[in-house]
Amino acid sequence: MNKSLLAALLTAVLPALAGAASQNYRIDHMDPPSWWTGMHNSKLQLMVHGPRIADLEPTLNYPGVRIASVSQVDNRNYLFIDLEIAPDAAPGRLELLFRRGVQSLHYSYQLQARAPGSAQRAGFNSADAIYQVMPDRFANGDAANDNVAGYADKLNRAEGGGRHGGDIQGIIDHLDYVAGLGFTQLWPTPLLESNMPAYSYHGYAATDHYRIDPRYGSNEAYRQLSAQARSRGIGIIQDVVLNHIGSKHWWMQDMPMHDWLTYQGKHVPTAHHRVAVQDPYASQEDQRNFTQGWFSPGMPDMNQANPFVANYLIQNSIWWIEYAGLSGLRVDTYGYSDNAFLTRWSGAVMAEYPKLNLVGEEWSPLIPVVAHWQEGKQNFNGYVSHMPSMMDFPLNDALRRALMAQDDSEQGLNALYETVSMDYLYPNAGNLVLFEGNHDLSRIYSALDEDQDLFRMALAFVATMPRIPQFYTGTEIQMTSTVKGRDDASYRRDFPGGWAGDKVNAFTGAGLTPQQADAQAYVRKLFNWRKGASVIHGGKLMHYGPEQSTYVYFRYGGGKKVMVALNKNKTDITLPIARFHEMLAGVRSGVDVISGQRVSLDGQVKLPARSALILEIEQ
Repeated sequence: MNKSLLAALLTAVLPALAGAASQNYRIDHMDPPSWWTGMHNSKLQLMVHGPRIADLEPTLNYPGVRIASVSQVDNRNYLFIDLEIAPDAAPGRLELLFRRGVQSLHYSYQLQARAPGSAQRAGFNSADAIYQVMPDRFANGDAANDNVAGYADKLNRAEGGGRHGGDIQGIIDHLDYVAGLGFTQLWPTPLLESNMPAYSYHGYAATDHYRIDPRYGSNEAYRQLSAQARSRGIGIIQDVVLNHIGSKHWWMQDMPMHDWLTYQGKHVPTAHHRVAVQDPYASQEDQRNFTQGWFSPGMPDMNQANPFVANYLIQNSIWWIEYAGLSGLRVDTYGYSDNAFLTRWSGAVMAEYPKLNLVGEEWSPLIPVVAHWQEGKQNFNGYVSHMPSMMDFPLNDALRRALMAQDDSEQGLNALYETVSMDYLYPNAGNLVLFEGNHDLSRIYSALDEDQDLFRMALAFVATMPRIPQFYTGTEIQMTSTVKGRDDASYRRDFPGGWAGDKVNAFTGAGLTPQQADAQAYVRKLFNWRKGASVIHGGKLMHYGPEQSTYVYFRYGGGKKVMVALNKNKTDITLPIARFHEMLAGVRSGVDVISGQRVSLDGQVKLPARSALILEIEQ
């Protein structure tokens, strides 16, 4: 070989070899951190992150598991490894070997056995009642994790937007209280790490998808919560955010690809034109802005059109269901995500868990807008969803307006009746989640002008409609908030009794006013009755158009009937039974489920002023 050519080759090659030899290879992240045998989908995509990890070639020698492909991307600090896991692969440790020349790196990856019956786990349904908590504002069970080194947002109970110290242990400590109220499902707002400089308490800006925020506890504490809840007949529903992350997510320090986020990682605010994705006249610009626009500079929008992003989010949801033994997912800001991705995500999760339930948030008072997203809806634009349930914002909105209206015209009980009558627009109205309130709305008691009677009407309606009822922590003791404008701090005040030194303890009843104690007792009676009322879980509905400021409906089936009558009048009113002959022919009486008293239905029924009467009909 020509000496000049040899010298040139050595000049080019030797520095590269020297660089490889001196490179400090390591793995900083391996997501998902573990997996299981016997999954419906035999494929698993590992995200491997570490300095110049793409320099190395991964190999694997494990019976029933093979590397199908390896993808290098824009950033050499990432590798994506596609594994194929055979149905007969045994649980064990996969020894991944990363090699380049004399350089090598070993990683032991856990492949676990699934819990018996995992794939067929039952999700929440209309026999359940959901209790929603904001962990930071519910109870502080472990003061030692109030502040954690490396997390900028410190404890500050005096600040409405600060962290107040509630945690997973606080929830565990009070599971008996939740069960005692009659609730069978628990929905905590997000518990994932949110190492944001401020407002981290709400959790909707995750900074690590596989880690519970240490100020709440640990991954193992979350599993303990699920196990402890399950032992009391309570399932755990995880709050999932597919649309966005927190700006301090570890990705933001070392982005995997140039299109990992929408708008090439630049903040372009969403205009919130939610109907654009189902509007026959919408511009492509509005459609793009709704699904790709950011909520804020602190909440970068995920680009789920990128297949690696899509795989990551799908696997993350499945990992938590399997790891923590969940009974369902609640998905935040559902329609804001890439629509094709939502079809794929919902389909993939339901394929793994055919009996699970998922509920999405589409914050619209318009029934067609919400119905668009539910599984089975035949949409004009061909959009296909596998999402079993949605939050029933239209009926929540109608209920609040109806009870506050001064008459029964278009805004009163008649509007509520007509909203219910449009259930045919949903593929499965009975699987919707109907709520009296949540962490984003003014407290129902305040919204109803602190009217004790209207408050009970609202709760009776939510508990007896053909829906899955959801209840927000503190409603049972008539917690209050501001009503006008948006005031998150007032909606999310601490639950009394969750902190040492609280003068009022709602868990024990100490310090509650007589009215608060009565409200709590009403909720306990109502939802414990509902727990055993099969006709409410699966019975049909027949309702009658409101007259004289009353609204009467029946749940019936399986030889059982329940009559519900809402009376907004400030005086007692008597209704003739003849109008309800389809349901009450030959019936003489019913039993008030709250008081236990027998109520005569012989020719007429007397409704007390400003009341919600729930009667079990005696056949």
